[in-house]
This record gives sequence, C-alpha cells and structure tokens, in this order.
Amino acid sequence: MNSNKFTDRLLAIQDNLLSFALILTSNRDDAYDLVQDTTLKVLDSEDKYTENINFKGWVFTIMRNIFINHYRKAVRCATIVDTTEDLYYINLSSHESRDTPQDSYSVVEITQIINQFREEYRVPFSMHLAGYKYQEIAQRMNLPVGTVKSRIFFARKRLRKDLDDYRYSD
Repeated sequence: MNSNKFTDRLLAIQDNLLSFALILTSNRDDAYDLVQDTTLKVLDSEDKYTENINFKGWVFTIMRNIFINHYRKAVRCATIVDTTEDLYYINLSSHESRDTPQDSYSVVEITQIINQFREEYRVPFSMHLAGYKYQEIAQRMNLPVGTVKSRIFFARKRLRKDLDDYRYSD
C-alpha cells in the first residue's frame, strides 16, 4: 500500500479511534493522548501492515495493546512492595495525617491481627493489599483464582470482625 493511501485510511478512522479510546480511558484528555500514541505507533509500523489484514481491526488492536501496556506500567509504578516484617507500610493509610496516638495504635493493631492469620489467608490478603490482582496472586501461589478470592474475602471478614470496635459511623 502506498504511504498516502495508508495515511488517508488512518485519518479516516480517527473519530472511531477517539470513541474507542474514550471507552477505554473514561477521560477525554487521556483518550486524546491514547489516539495520538496509537496514530504514531501505526505510522511507525506501516511496514508491518499487509493488505490482507483488516486495517481498522489492526489499528484498534494496536490501541488496545498500548492502553494495556500503559495500564500495567501505571500499576507497577504504583505498587509498593513492603518487605518489613510486620507489613508496616502496607498498613499505612494513603494520607499521612496522623493527629492522635490512637491512629498510630490502630496501624499496629491491624498489623498484629493480619500477622495472626494463618499463612494461607495472610499471604494472599497481604499481596492484594500490595496491589496484586487476583490472577497474579493465583499464579504466584499456584492456586485457582476462586480460591484466592475466597481467602481474601474471609481475611477481610475476619479483619472487620476483629476491628469492630474501631469502626465508627458518621
């Protein structure tokens, strides 16, 4: 395919790309960025396109892959691996406005409770708190995804029960 025809076909589907990008990102600015990244990638990959492939499907696949790669990168950057023995950093709240000693004590209490869980519940629950997805936990622990979900559910349930007196209503 000559370069002008390729570019014309790409420009003709820009509105479709923006619609798909809005579905993926749910944010107009991010969608525009994704369309731009996709357009550049497609233009750079022109030599890889063959005539017998659905052009629109090929471009949409590139967009989806770019979105997935950006998402995975963002998750990796946001994931904190806590190697402290008592999982201190995992149990810190995202805002550091500790005004009272009771707030610090609750972190210690939560950590103690989690550390009392049997390993089969503590490990997946801690990994989930660290930002791992169910599928990733299942792969690392060599367990079915349903088992991982159940163990995390029961760990949450036990934690809620054990910390019941720390709960308050607005």
